[in-house]
Amino acid sequence: VLSSSLPRLVREFVAQNNTSQIKHVIQILSQEFALSQHPHSRKGGLIGLAACSIALGKDSGLYLKELIEPVLTCFNDADSRLRYYACEALYNIVKVARGSVLPHFNVLFDGLSKLAADPDPNVKSGSELLDRLLKDIVTESNQFDLVGFIPLLRERIYSNNQYARQFIISWILVLESVPDINLLDYLPEILDGLFQILGDNSKEIRKMCEVALGEFLKEIKKNPSSVKFAEMANILVIHCQAADDLIQLTAMCWMREFIQLAGRVMLPYSSGILTAVLPCLSYDDRKKNIKEVANVCNQSLMKLVIPEDDEMDEAKQSMTLPAEPTSEESVSKPEAASSDLPVVRRANWMLQHLNQAVSFPCSSERIQVTLNLDGIVQVLDCHLHDTSIGMMTRIAVLKWLYHLYIKTPRKMFRHTDSLFPILLRTLSDESDEVILKDLEVLAEIASSPAGQTEGHGPSDTSDVRPGPVELHVPARAGQLSSSGMKSLECSPSTPTMNSYFYKFMINLLKRFSSERKLLETRGAFIIRQLCLLLNAENIFHSMADILLREEDLKFASTMVHTLNTILLTSSELFQLRNQLKDLKTPESRNLFCCLYRSWCHNPVTTVSLCFLTQNYKHAYDLIQKFGDLEVTVDFLTEVDKLVQLIECPIFTYLRLQLLDVKNNPYLIKALYGLLMLLPQSSAFQLLSHRLQCVPNPELMQTADSTKPSTSFKRTTASNIDYTELLQHFEKVQNKHLEARHQRAGRAEQLDRRVVL
Repeated sequence: VLSSSLPRLVREFVAQNNTSQIKHVIQILSQEFALSQHPHSRKGGLIGLAACSIALGKDSGLYLKELIEPVLTCFNDADSRLRYYACEALYNIVKVARGSVLPHFNVLFDGLSKLAADPDPNVKSGSELLDRLLKDIVTESNQFDLVGFIPLLRERIYSNNQYARQFIISWILVLESVPDINLLDYLPEILDGLFQILGDNSKEIRKMCEVALGEFLKEIKKNPSSVKFAEMANILVIHCQAADDLIQLTAMCWMREFIQLAGRVMLPYSSGILTAVLPCLSYDDRKKNIKEVANVCNQSLMKLVIPEDDEMDEAKQSMTLPAEPTSEESVSKPEAASSDLPVVRRANWMLQHLNQAVSFPCSSERIQVTLNLDGIVQVLDCHLHDTSIGMMTRIAVLKWLYHLYIKTPRKMFRHTDSLFPILLRTLSDESDEVILKDLEVLAEIASSPAGQTEGHGPSDTSDVRPGPVELHVPARAGQLSSSGMKSLECSPSTPTMNSYFYKFMINLLKRFSSERKLLETRGAFIIRQLCLLLNAENIFHSMADILLREEDLKFASTMVHTLNTILLTSSELFQLRNQLKDLKTPESRNLFCCLYRSWCHNPVTTVSLCFLTQNYKHAYDLIQKFGDLEVTVDFLTEVDKLVQLIECPIFTYLRLQLLDVKNNPYLIKALYGLLMLLPQSSAFQLLSHRLQCVPNPELMQTADSTKPSTSFKRTTASNIDYTELLQHFEKVQNKHLEARHQRAGRAEQLDRRVVL
């Protein structure tokens, strides 16, 4: 009856323009049939509403609210057949009304999103037909209310149902393809949800989501000036740390593009970005793609830091970006929100979080951006303290620190006191590459003029004891201003190096003292690299001055032996050896005296220093004192090593001077003294053979023998009190003898206790 007489009745009412009767018919169909308790009545009501809509034709738009609402109510019916009929009825209503249904799009979309996850295949099939029809209408129309739709999309995008997710992504793809709809403006509100869907278990849904994200990224590259980069930065930071490889790689690719397109707009989010990027740099080949993209992100972000960031006064910025959360807040809180909050609350949280951001134009030239250096340093410091991070991450952290000290030295020196301990501990790292980068950072701290600025000096001034040392460092071109040079001249520790240089030397020696294994395995490597990075004379001068006050005499002897070996054998010390070889200048003589006083902790190294500086008479005088010393196996071993060194290229000049017997008698006497100290060993045979090659003075006489020979003779260094140096040597050796006796006494007491 409904299908035959109802359309005719409705058409008559339309012809009569009888609106009240039409509404009355629709109301009866809705209340008494579609919403009836009886299933057959509900079915009839749905058919009647569809027939009524067809009869109304173009006028159906005037009654859409009354027609649609009861049908949507039947979407929730327990009977799958009724849900199917409701879907069929709504299809007919929408097909007739076409564009007139757009004002009711949200309720239609809400109903369809539920049917998309319907367990009945017939209902799902019907909903798909209706969905395609609605998409066609939206695509054809230019009156779609995107602003009103976004809140619903933002809520529905967090659904965990696969079919609902597929439905959402399909609609996003459709809206993105419509030229008149600019979905990019609202991307910050749905981006987090898209990344959530990207982690779906269904390969098909993941692929659809990849396509959607890819389309958005293409549009971002085409129109970077209209993109709200700042509002999406923290979202990417969160997903760059995802456990799912696809999510992490996609988010990292987005981050790479954001940094390259937005430039310095991304700087305020640097600490969060570094929190996400740095761990990825140590990934193995299984995550090679993520590692490569993360490396590009890291390099691009580093290039955004410029020297002007060191001069900007935060209080005078014309515009500031939203305060970036700390490294813990930027990671922990969003992750907690994304995992613990219900879907709707999570969406609301994300919206609130994003609303705190400010939109900025792409061009970094139109805006001043403040570098959040405190947050960056906190992240870098945290990664250095984390012993579980990989080698490449540690290297990247140290590269960042070095870069920041180069670009923003004044601001960085505010953090030096807190960074200094961990930088020193990093010298114990297993990787030589890490140690090299660490030494570069420490060397920059120790030599930067900014380190001498008033108020930025080292905190533990008790360790910084100005001694009678004169340190020199070549000034860097263009680096020292007049004020900077003035501040360097009034350093509390060293005249021409900043306050941290002496502090560094003190703490480095302390570390060697507490970690003897570090000294044995890496000590020479560390000191040699520092001699390349800094001024070798300054390093040896300051270390000698510090060791002169060292209370642990055994360590002082070991350290002096290490320094002496480096001095005599390392190519990095070639210039310093030449400086000491002649002692022509007051500076070289001052350096010799400083080294000598500390070298006295080790008798054999003291003799080798005298050989290096051609103080042969004093070397002979020292060897004469060896008779009063306690000759141990270690002592004889060091003499053996010295004999081996004499045969090395470094002492070629010394061996050639043996030809001039007349002018170098004390050299020969000193070598014979060493020979007499040695037992019958290979070193004894080696030195004995060398001395047998010394020519007879009478055979070496020539026609010019009456003239004083100058071929090998060196003018005696003036202003050096060798008697005082010899007395100092005896004093130091007496201290060592007393210390050895005390150690022996303690060992004997310990043995007695063990026996008892």
